[in-house]
Amino acid sequence: MLQNIFSQVRLTYLPYGRQWIDEEDIAAVVNVLRGDYLTTGPYVSKFEQAVAQYVGAKYAVAFSNGTAALHGACFAAGIGEGDEVITTPMTFAASANCVLYQGGTPIFADIDARTYNMDPNKMEEKITDKTKAIIPVDFTGQPVELDRIIEIAQKHHLVVIEDAAHALGATYKGRKVGSISDMTMFSFHPVKHITAGEGGIITTNNEEYYEKLLQFRSHGIVREKDKLYEYHGPWYYEMQFLGYNYRMTDIQAALGTSQLKKVDKFIELRRKYAAMYNEAFQDMDEVIIPFQHEDGESSWHLYIIRLNLDQLTASRREIFEALQQQNIGVNVHYIPVYLQPYYQQLGYQKGICPKAEKLYEEMITLPLFPAMSEEDVHDVIKAVKRTIDYYKK
Repeated sequence: MLQNIFSQVRLTYLPYGRQWIDEEDIAAVVNVLRGDYLTTGPYVSKFEQAVAQYVGAKYAVAFSNGTAALHGACFAAGIGEGDEVITTPMTFAASANCVLYQGGTPIFADIDARTYNMDPNKMEEKITDKTKAIIPVDFTGQPVELDRIIEIAQKHHLVVIEDAAHALGATYKGRKVGSISDMTMFSFHPVKHITAGEGGIITTNNEEYYEKLLQFRSHGIVREKDKLYEYHGPWYYEMQFLGYNYRMTDIQAALGTSQLKKVDKFIELRRKYAAMYNEAFQDMDEVIIPFQHEDGESSWHLYIIRLNLDQLTASRREIFEALQQQNIGVNVHYIPVYLQPYYQQLGYQKGICPKAEKLYEEMITLPLFPAMSEEDVHDVIKAVKRTIDYYKK
């Protein structure tokens, strides 16, 4: 019965996100492949400079992926055994895992029910004498309340590591995300605003953090003569602490640099398609469209609808599966981190962030990426309306 009703919206599967690679991108990568350096060459620094300039930061340090970049930021912030770091549960696991890598303890603060970002008041309630840093996450691309978070952080002498994996190109009170917090991480996974295949970067205005990040991503090794404890000759280098091999390749950096030239176009299309969704769904009582805080302008990595299940005869899972039957590649972002089996084994309890848990039960991510066509967007709208009409009370 359902198969017959829900099978005719489109013939091909539409994923929730996908990269957009053009001939310029391919040529940039081929140029590296034909050159002298595949890694630790000139393209990484070019990419770092381009990203720093784009967001308005003094420094940028590229990593092999966003998780590695967050790990580097936690190291640079001095997080270690016994330290607590406050973050949101409504994020990918890496936002908390990076704290564990350093021997610290993630502390989860509940979300604001409107923006789905970490609630600064709940965050402040979690601060103890063990708190060392805060990792706010710009969920879906909407900036967190940075002024309030930074004010609280400065009051308690905490480092702010902004996880902006979703928020390249977003602005907060007219300033680009990436230029405001102590350190900011961006991700270049294929579903993000631009891709480097994989990749991540930390932007900062702090020279000390910058130097630590550079050294951390390359085994803790330095070669510059003025930073060495000893000097044996031109070949000499020193491993001064235990770092990691988290370097980005020139292949990745060339692709990222080429993609960055198109980022504003990509974000413009994301905003256009998000506006189309808003217009289509805003008068549906069964669906809650994303709230946007007046202080920020989202770069719309994700478009999430929240189901008013009291007005529907179906569960979130049934609606999700019905949309997938129609070749609409919906997803769910995210399962609250502390509900993952590993975190349950560490002793985290269900119920510590009730607003995040309730959101998880009611949310669905719709396809949103710049390589979509308007026809694709209309297919999604048609499928959502058809499904909701079928299941509404």
